[in-house]
Amino acid sequence: MDNPKLSELRERSMRLPLSPGVYIMKNGKGKIIYIGKAKVLKNRVSQYFGSQNTHSAKVRKMVENVRDFDYILCQSEFEALILECSLIKQNKPKYNILLKDDKGYSYLEVTNEEWPHMEMVRRKQDDGGTYLGPYLSTFVINESLDAARKIFKLPDCSRTFPCTGAQRRPCLNYHMGYCSAPCAGKISKEEYRESIDEAVRFLRGGSKPYLEELEQRMEEYSTNLEFEKAAEIRDRILAIRKLSEKQKVIFTGTETEDVFALAREDETICFNVLRFTSGMLTGSENYFTELEESLENTRSEMLKRYYTAHDNVPSRIVLDGPCDDQELLEQWLTELAGKKAVIQVPQKGKQFELVNMSKNNAYEKMAQSHRRKKTDSAVIELGELLGLASPPEFIESYDISHTGGADAVGAMVVFRNGIPYRQSYRKFIIKEAQGGDDYGSMREVLTRRFNRYLKESAELQEGEKPKGFARLPDLILMDGGLGQVHIAEEVLKELGLKVPVFGMVKDSRHRTRAIASDGGEITIAQSRKVFALVTGIQDEVHRSAITYHHKRHSAVARHSELTDVPGIGPKKSDILLREFVTIDAIRRADIDTLAKTPGISIKDAASIKKYFHYEN
Repeated sequence: MDNPKLSELRERSMRLPLSPGVYIMKNGKGKIIYIGKAKVLKNRVSQYFGSQNTHSAKVRKMVENVRDFDYILCQSEFEALILECSLIKQNKPKYNILLKDDKGYSYLEVTNEEWPHMEMVRRKQDDGGTYLGPYLSTFVINESLDAARKIFKLPDCSRTFPCTGAQRRPCLNYHMGYCSAPCAGKISKEEYRESIDEAVRFLRGGSKPYLEELEQRMEEYSTNLEFEKAAEIRDRILAIRKLSEKQKVIFTGTETEDVFALAREDETICFNVLRFTSGMLTGSENYFTELEESLENTRSEMLKRYYTAHDNVPSRIVLDGPCDDQELLEQWLTELAGKKAVIQVPQKGKQFELVNMSKNNAYEKMAQSHRRKKTDSAVIELGELLGLASPPEFIESYDISHTGGADAVGAMVVFRNGIPYRQSYRKFIIKEAQGGDDYGSMREVLTRRFNRYLKESAELQEGEKPKGFARLPDLILMDGGLGQVHIAEEVLKELGLKVPVFGMVKDSRHRTRAIASDGGEITIAQSRKVFALVTGIQDEVHRSAITYHHKRHSAVARHSELTDVPGIGPKKSDILLREFVTIDAIRRADIDTLAKTPGISIKDAASIKKYFHYEN
C-alpha cells in the first residue's frame, strides 16, 4: 500500500537543517520503527520520501509505515553515530538490524559472593555478578571455563567456602593439581580472589597478551629475588602453553580479529562471523537480516549492531567487501576497543582465505535455513557469483556428440537445487544440421527444445504446475565457450525468451576451469562448492551425450547391416534385433528358428541365411 502521508513527510524533510544528526521514524501509533544517523539530515531523510523505486524491499516497507519522524542535532557525524547506536540498543526498532541469530547466547558469570564461583549461565541477571560474553558456542564456553579452572586452580564444585565437617576434605582435583582447595583452607580469601581476577583477565584478553604479561612479571620477581612467586608464575605459564597446544589452530599466526562474510538470497542476508583470538578460532556465529539500501550499507549496519552488543573489539575487523562509513566506523571501534582498530577487505593471502571460510559458513547456514540439501549452498553461491537475481533452482545444460559427423545427437540434462533431476533429461537426434556442424546441431536442439516450451506452456491449464519442456530454466550452462553461448542467446532472442546463459570452459587437460560470458571469464577455482557443482554438471551432460551417441551409433550400425539383406527393411530389422539382440545371434540361427520370429517369413529367413552365407 502507498503511504498517504508521503508528500507531507517529504515536505517536512525538505525543511530539515543541513546538519549532522539522528532521525527517528515512527508509525501511526507513535512507536519508533527505525533510527538512523546522517551527515546532512535534510539530504538523508528526504531520500526516504522521494522515489520508492530505488529502495530495497525492506526500506520500502518501512517507509509505507512511517507517519511521523523526529530528529536530534549533533555536533558531528561521529557523535551522531554514537547516539544512533545507543538509541537503537534502547528501543530495538523493528526495521533496524537486530542480530537475529539461530541460537541463544551463553555467558560466563563470576558470582557476587565472598568466595566467588565461575560458571556458565544462559542470561544476564541484575545480581551484581561479573559477566563475560556473550558466547554463541557452548563448546567454546565450556573449553574456556575448563581452561581457566585448570590454569588458575579454581574449584568446579558447588560448595560454599569455607567448608565445615566432611566437606573440608579436598577432592581428587586438589591432589591432581587442578584445584587450590579453598574448601580445606589451603588458600586464603585474598589469594583466591586474586586467582579469580587473573582468570577474568585471561579470558578477556586471550592467552598471548596474558602470557606476555606473565613473563614480564616473572622476570620482575626473579630480579627482586622473589623466587617462590616467580616459580608460581612459571607454572602458570607452562599450564597455559600446555592447554594451548591442544587447541585447534586454523592457521599459524598471532592475530586477534573478527572475520565477517555474507551470503545473499534475494533480499535475505545471512552474516557469518568468525572470531579469532591469538590465531585460534574461538567462535562462529550466524545472523539473518534483510538487505538494507545496498550491500555496503548492510555491512556497515551489521558492524554497528554487532559491536554495540559485543565486548572485546579486536584491533582488526576483516570484511568480504566494502562498507559505508569505513573511516567513521574505524574511529568508533577504536574508541570502543581502547586501541587502534582497522577494517580490512583482503584480496589475497591468509585473511582472504579466512573470508572464504566465513563465506562458506554463511552459504551453508543460508541453505539450511531454507531446509534444502547441503549441496544447495553451492547453488546459492553460484547465483551470487553470476549476478543472478536469485539462486537458480533449475539449471539446464546441453552438449552435442557424433563420430566424424555421423549419427549426431544432442543431450539436455537438468539439475534441480544442485542435484541431477533425471526425470527431465531429454535426448535429441540431429535431423537437419549437416555432419560435424556443432553450432548448427546446437541451434537445432535449442530451437526444438524452446519451441516445445512455447507450445506446452501455452497449453497449461489454469493452476497447473509446469514440468518438462513446459518449464523455463533459471540458468543455462553450455558445454563450450562463447560460441555455444552466442548460439543459445540468438535462439532465445528469436523466440522472445530471456534466460541467463553462460559457458563452461575447460583447460588443456579437459578439467573445468571457469565460466564464460561476454563480460569475460569468471573463475570458480576459489569456491570449492561452486567448482564441484559446475564440474558435475559439465561431466554429466558430456556423459549423457556420449552414452546416447554410442547407443545410437551401435543401433544404426546394426540396422544398416540388416537392411542390406534383400526383403528386410527397418521394421523387420527392429523385430529381429528385439528377438535375437545381436547380429551374431541372427547369423548363427537356422532358417526354421528365424522363420518362427513373428513377422519374419520363410522367404525372409532364407534370404537372411543366404546373405550371411555369402558374406562369410
